[in-house]
Amino acid sequence: MTMSKNIFRHEFKMHLRSVITWSVAVMAVALLYFSIFPSFSQNAALLNETMASFPPEFRAAFGMGDMDFSTVLGYFSFVYLFLQILLSIQASNYGFGLVSIEERELTADFLMVKPVTRPQIMTSKLLAVLASLSITQAVVWASTFGFINAFKGDKTYNAGILVLLLLGLIVFQLFFLTVGMVISLLVKRVRSVTPYAMALGFGMYVLSAFGAMFGESKFEKITPFKHFDPHYIIQNGHFDTPLVMVSVAVIIFSVAASYWLYVRRDIPAVT
Repeated sequence: MTMSKNIFRHEFKMHLRSVITWSVAVMAVALLYFSIFPSFSQNAALLNETMASFPPEFRAAFGMGDMDFSTVLGYFSFVYLFLQILLSIQASNYGFGLVSIEERELTADFLMVKPVTRPQIMTSKLLAVLASLSITQAVVWASTFGFINAFKGDKTYNAGILVLLLLGLIVFQLFFLTVGMVISLLVKRVRSVTPYAMALGFGMYVLSAFGAMFGESKFEKITPFKHFDPHYIIQNGHFDTPLVMVSVAVIIFSVAASYWLYVRRDIPAVT
């Protein structure tokens, strides 16, 4: 138990600087966009007319849809896309690096000789990453509610729907974390997590954009950007349950597969 706690503390400390960086980035993006909301809302008619002039495919690809950007939640649906992209890359980065860092730095065999089982190692690492992501999520929630209330003026919004949108970001990050984790265990060695994380995050966004542009429903079953579509949530007041369950199923499968692969993985030793 003590060894597992030590692994958790080590992993958490290792991620702490990264967590601070990502949290500041998320807060900065939220502040940047929410600070110009008053100007947007004052020119609502012109803004909506300008948005309507773009082709529907273009609006769908960039998360504009048919939302009224003069409303708090309509505007947030646009900001939501940028938050999703940032959070997907962060979670993917942590997922790909979860077990690959020791192999990349040739310290995995040192860890394996400690009095702790591989499932315990995996659990400690996973809990440390979840704790790290929880900090970023707390910043997302605090900055979203804080900046909305600071800049909304006399506009009102449905707090319940905003909570749903933010809850969606939690499962959204878990999808990228666990998928990145299982992919890292399927490849021989991850030499750098950044290219993998960028490819997974932006790749899923591109699939969502193409699906929206061409009306290809098959893409909706693949990418969590469609599983947690802010336009659907705002317009209907609830999640698209079948698509959300796809994300949940992928998360459960990826976690189970990661444990199975890690226990059986051939760890390279330093010679």
